[in-house]
Amino acid sequence: MTPHEFLKYTPATNCGECGYAACLAFAVAVTKGGVASDLCPYVRKDMLPAEFGAAKGDSGLDQVERGQNERDMALVAHLKSKVQALDFHELSRCLGTDWSPDNPEQLTFRYLGQLVRLGRDEVVMDGQQLVDPRDQILLYNYVAFSGHAGGNTAGKADNGGENGSLASIWLGMESLPNSIAKIRTLATYCENRLAERFAGRMEKLAPLCEQIGGKRGCDEQGQSADFAVLLPVLPYVPLYLLFWDQDVEDGFESRVKVLFDQYVMEFLDLESLVFAAERMADRLLELDRECKR
Repeated sequence: MTPHEFLKYTPATNCGECGYAACLAFAVAVTKGGVASDLCPYVRKDMLPAEFGAAKGDSGLDQVERGQNERDMALVAHLKSKVQALDFHELSRCLGTDWSPDNPEQLTFRYLGQLVRLGRDEVVMDGQQLVDPRDQILLYNYVAFSGHAGGNTAGKADNGGENGSLASIWLGMESLPNSIAKIRTLATYCENRLAERFAGRMEKLAPLCEQIGGKRGCDEQGQSADFAVLLPVLPYVPLYLLFWDQDVEDGFESRVKVLFDQYVMEFLDLESLVFAAERMADRLLELDRECKR
């Protein structure tokens, strides 16, 4: 059984009583890590398949995460090896980053509003060494991906507008090549989370977007969004976020749609692109929590 299949047995309220931050995390722990299903007081044992009826140990999600962390660190090491021979000076033009002869082994740029200094062997973000392997994968992949494209991205980048908008032609994930399997992932980890959090709170979204460099835009897709904003996740990887607020009287739920520049595949692969959108959502939710404290 997959985590999403098990999820239907949970209340899907993310109450946290099981000890996990979200019902999906609990579902992963049960189906992949062997955690006992009865940690959730709302799961009916009589409805579950027999395989989930008894406790299987306490390794659970920790074991899953350890294995994933090892794989992530191995990928970080691989990506670092790919950037060792790249000319950072020449590459800076292709990536929209800053380069200085005083620090020739370093690229400087903004990542979701945070100042990044990326070297061949480490990344410093807002003055602190970046330890999260997932962010390192995204940032080093941004450098390595364009670096091994042979400089073909430079012309497109030079024709760009503000905030790293390369073409002002925006596409949904479904319009990108080979993206069918990623549409649901994007919705789950980015679009649906933002729609749920800011339902009925649209006025809170604009100042949070401004904190990460967002610029208010117009709905260029003709979909009459209530709020549209251009978010520069990376210098040449902007995301266009469209938000429709809920309408309780008419029974409409809030909805979010993320659009991508038509040239975005010149700068990131699909996996990294979806993760960039996920981290954009993470950042906005984090800032929202800070505002509530």
